[in-house]
Amino acid sequence: MRIGVDVGGTNTDAVLMRDREVVAWTKQPTTAEVSLGVAAAIGAVLAQAGVKADAISSVMIGTTHFANALVERDRLDKVGVLRLASPSGEALPPMTGWPDDLTACVERHVYLLRGGYELDGREISTLDADAVRQAARDLRGLGVDAVAICSAFAPINAEMEERAAAIVRQEHPRASVSLSHTLGRLGFIERENATILNAALTSLAAAVIVSFEHALRQIGVDAPLYISQNDGTLISATQAAAAPVLTIGSGPTNSMRGAAFLTGVKDAIVMDVGGTTTDIGVLSNGFPRESSIAVDIGGVRTNFRMPDILAIGLGGGTRVHLAPELYNAETLAADSFRVGPDSVGFRITQEGMLFGGATLTASDVAAAQGRARFGDPSRLPNLSPQVRTAVWSRFQTILEDGVDRMKTARGDATILAVGGGAFLIPDTLRGAAQVIRPPHAGVANAVGAAIAQVGAQVDQIVDYAKVARADALQAMRDEACGRVVAAGGDAASAQVVEVDEVYLSYLPGRAAQVRIRAVGDLVGGRPSSATASDAGSRTRHAY
Repeated sequence: MRIGVDVGGTNTDAVLMRDREVVAWTKQPTTAEVSLGVAAAIGAVLAQAGVKADAISSVMIGTTHFANALVERDRLDKVGVLRLASPSGEALPPMTGWPDDLTACVERHVYLLRGGYELDGREISTLDADAVRQAARDLRGLGVDAVAICSAFAPINAEMEERAAAIVRQEHPRASVSLSHTLGRLGFIERENATILNAALTSLAAAVIVSFEHALRQIGVDAPLYISQNDGTLISATQAAAAPVLTIGSGPTNSMRGAAFLTGVKDAIVMDVGGTTTDIGVLSNGFPRESSIAVDIGGVRTNFRMPDILAIGLGGGTRVHLAPELYNAETLAADSFRVGPDSVGFRITQEGMLFGGATLTASDVAAAQGRARFGDPSRLPNLSPQVRTAVWSRFQTILEDGVDRMKTARGDATILAVGGGAFLIPDTLRGAAQVIRPPHAGVANAVGAAIAQVGAQVDQIVDYAKVARADALQAMRDEACGRVVAAGGDAASAQVVEVDEVYLSYLPGRAAQVRIRAVGDLVGGRPSSATASDAGSRTRHAY
């Protein structure tokens, strides 16, 4: 038996699963001290099922801690940045283009040092070990314990980053070091940005993981803890503490994987409606489609693995800005009211009209339309049919526009409606072939966490003029599956689910950038998702 937990801005959802069956589920309010909400949710599902804590084999958690910290500019570490790319890599200093308030939080301790490689593997310049040593001493003296190291083309050759890290750890034993080649892809500035953000989150990440582990101990659950990644797979709690940026997008990803599991549909558009936003993503072969462009995180461009998600300001707690004197209007002009994007969020039970509050929310309108059944409908104001229809139609237009923006092919798409606010999605949408509402749709995010598999990815540039294509791909497949096993996956279930191959016409020979992703079930676990166990591999070529 395993437990999946997803911590959202409004609710903390949890499910208890036995193999492929949802045994118990709950929604608990997210608390200021998030571990308390996690403990309450886990305790609730154990009590519902009458299961003892020692029966749990593993716990998987998806959390918004790190995304919220970056957005709110809160609990971030000061960071020392070592860029190994001089003299050619000095045109744009680190943190160029960052929001001023975020730069002020992490401060600007920057060292532009010799080092780095060209795309073909030649050195830009030899690593200056003495300069790295002095930078580490300076940062130790300043009390800066988070260090980000980024070398030009480190994903191709990480040797200089590893050597620099060893020097920093020797001179500054307290330092937590983030290396760019473990986090981002090719694209120097975006990869460096991701590394700096990761370094800024290291103290918070360590505290969050300790908090989760403490919550489990309090309940009596003595089982391995895993954290959901942006790509729908799992990493250990120790790995998450070292690389928190890899978990920032886990919320919508969990919902998409949960929707795929609950419906058996592998290719669809998933609409996850929460209390504040609707996250729209695309399932491809059972896994979330990854973003192929730089992703903005807290105002900073990054290029690590993130799901391709469109977040729109419509959720169960979204405010409907409509003057009370228009509640009974016989006609309602389009510009006489506004939907969101602000939301009452987790305060809906205090501020929403269904619960005796004074704020008209999307949930109130849905209840007036007969689409939602909770709260006390007698508390709702007397909205005229014309007003209800006009506001509900606006909801539908917002959702339809979101679907159109996420489509990449002509024709109608299958829509999977999940999330606690899925009642806002009508049964028919323009551009939708059908709208499917799976069982347990309200906790699909927690289901996605519970059924997640261990994942790994290998990203390299290969010259097929020097290495036979079949041999190179097989070696990378073996390496990706090996990483899955090293991360706690079952060797028998490890398999490649995606091969992405992009030929690089600007390089001599037949060079290609190849990215291979593999997944596997946790050791001792059964196949957790039909979409993964029968996925096979998917290859995409670009020239």
